Order: sequence, then C-alpha cells, then structure tokens
Amino acid sequence: MVGREGFEPTKAITGRFTVCSLWPLGYRPTKATLYRLRYCVPMPSFDVVSEVDRQELKNAVDQAQRELANRFDFKNTDSSIEQKELVLTLRTSSEDRLRALKLLLEEKLVKRHVSLKGVDWGKIEQASGESVRQVVTVKVGINSDKAREINKLIKEKGPKGVSSQTQGEQVRVTGKKRDDLQETMALLKSSDLELPLQFENFRD
Repeated sequence: MVGREGFEPTKAITGRFTVCSLWPLGYRPTKATLYRLRYCVPMPSFDVVSEVDRQELKNAVDQAQRELANRFDFKNTDSSIEQKELVLTLRTSSEDRLRALKLLLEEKLVKRHVSLKGVDWGKIEQASGESVRQVVTVKVGINSDKAREINKLIKEKGPKGVSSQTQGEQVRVTGKKRDDLQETMALLKSSDLELPLQFENFRD
C-alpha cells in the first residue's frame, strides 16, 4: 500500500506498542534501524542551542558597575551601564569614554564566561546634552539563517550518516553512532559561525 506523497507505511508491532514509520518508496531500512523501531530505541542525537547564562550576565554587569563607580577616569562623566533583561545601555560623556566603558564591560563578560560572539553592539547615538549612548543586545537562539548555515555545514562536512533538522531556535542532530555525533560537535566548535553554541540533551 502506498501512502501520501510517495511514501509507503511500515508497521512494527512490539508487544504493547505499535510503531509506524513512513519510508520513501523503494527504501529498505537496515537491520539496526528496524531493531530501534522494534524495541522503541531512539537514534543517538543532541541539540545545538545558543543560550546565555543570565545570572552570569547579571554578575558581569554588576561587577562593571562597581568598578565604574570607583574609576578615577570616569569621575564626573555621568557614565552608567543599565540592564533590562538581555539589553544593556551604556551612557557617558564622550565617544572616548564610551570606548573605555565598552572595554570595561567586555572584560567583565569574558571573566564571567559570557561569550562576546553573542553580543551585538548597536550604533553610537547622541543622548541628552553632549552625552552619548550605545545599546547592546545579548542574542539568544539560533535564527533561521544560522540554522541553515549549520545544517549545510553538517551535510557537507559532517560524518556520513549524520543528519540535522531545525527545530524552532535550535538544531537537532541525529546519527547512528556516538563517535559520529562527537565528531560533529568538534566540527561545529572549530567552525567560525560567529555564534556561541552549546550542546544539550545528548541521547545515546
């Protein structure tokens, strides 16, 4: 019997469970795949995500604010770093002081292990009077463009038999062997994706 869109259903009955899958026409699953179906064993997989530890972000901002209050070179400059969730606003008296404020914040972020790859520095804007400000956004999640880039990288350079699929703001990577998944992790770590990546929900 042929199912919808050129797929044919295959059914495996496993005690109390009935597992149904759709195979492309003419495809015959391997013994390993049938075994996993029969005994309801999922394929090894992990999720690629891009997140930030919000507590560490707050710690970094708090440390920068404390140092800012005690730095002589920021005295009488009305300098500040304000945080609202993942958006930071830097304010000070001049672009020169703003560059120093940026360096201070970057130093604290690195010390708290918050990756600078996920930090988007907005344009420098004129604020009230002669002061300037800069809005900084800490990005989380993998957008559709980056997800396509990750999927393409895995398809072209990943181990044979490893596949990936975008799921919302993360990417699910599936393979037959644990070693293949670890090799894929190493590939992603070594690639310049301009995005902090973490690997979660490893299933073996």
